[in-house]
Amino acid sequence: MFDFSFYKGKRVLITGHTGFKGVWLSRLLLTTGAEVTGYALEPSAAPALFDLCALSHEMRSVTGDIRNLDALRNAFAQSRPEIVIHMAAQPIVRRSYQDPVYTYETNVMGTVNLLECVRHTDSVQSVVNVTTDKVYRNREWDWPYRECDELNGYDPYSNSKSCSELVTGCYIHSFLGEKNVAVSTVRAGNVIGGGDFSEDRIIPDCVRAAKAGQEIVVRNPNSIRPYQHVLEALAAYLMIAQRQYENGTYAGCYNVGPDETDCVATGELVSCFCEKWMQYAGKSISWVERSDGGPHEAKLLKLDCARLKRIFGWKPNWHFETALEKTVEWYAEYVRGGDVKGCMGKQISDFCQKG
Repeated sequence: MFDFSFYKGKRVLITGHTGFKGVWLSRLLLTTGAEVTGYALEPSAAPALFDLCALSHEMRSVTGDIRNLDALRNAFAQSRPEIVIHMAAQPIVRRSYQDPVYTYETNVMGTVNLLECVRHTDSVQSVVNVTTDKVYRNREWDWPYRECDELNGYDPYSNSKSCSELVTGCYIHSFLGEKNVAVSTVRAGNVIGGGDFSEDRIIPDCVRAAKAGQEIVVRNPNSIRPYQHVLEALAAYLMIAQRQYENGTYAGCYNVGPDETDCVATGELVSCFCEKWMQYAGKSISWVERSDGGPHEAKLLKLDCARLKRIFGWKPNWHFETALEKTVEWYAEYVRGGDVKGCMGKQISDFCQKG
């Protein structure tokens, strides 16, 4: 687990802070006493977790497109960050098929722009580029992918994130290594948690169906994914950013995912969601399999996190059932019009105390 005291007073810049993961990360960093600047587009989901948590009143929030180098440079100049966590992205596989140009512009050139700003900002000492478990060439084999496996994502989203990794490696070797800026890329598994309202994601789809009193439609119930709570991934990002800030030899490539026993089929995830929804919301819900003939998506994907465990002594805090329980708890609070910001704060406290 990262050290809360380390981040107190540290200047941290987050790209993509208005997104699902970005809001949770901003909230977590504000809890530590960090000086947080966010650079992102206006929230695209409705409702927006960023607005529900009223984060614009607690941090410096800069509205800007990661593709706009001049605007991003200005945000760096104003905030003078010591630590940068890059999460701005077009993150949806299906949308990447619909708009591959935008996906590559955002995920590849956005990373180039970010690293250019790092290169010309002397205050930066530690950078984490968040990519995805989908960067690997997926051979649909049974064993988990390791950091040394081939990068070659299948679809435009996954492939653009593979390219982002290559861009990062180039900047490290060409520019940032000689400036002693520690840079890591982090490949996270599927994250769940309260406040994700995106399209084409399984938990938000479950919540929308539950609110409407409809059956949950599941396209690929046998697809296996490494599900983890969003706090699990974010705590790992902050741990890596801290440790490489203190000692640059920790910089590298890291998988962040659950134990293999927590890699579950989508159908199992949805069945568990239905049970938890009955427990927390008091309403029965069911699901049905219905393929819509959409584009290719991987059927089997697991991560080997042995490197993260060996180097940092890291281990997951919340296993699958707890992660899903916390997720449903938040959404049930939201549906009943309760204190979702308070629920988020309590879950952060519970997670960090367990760690």
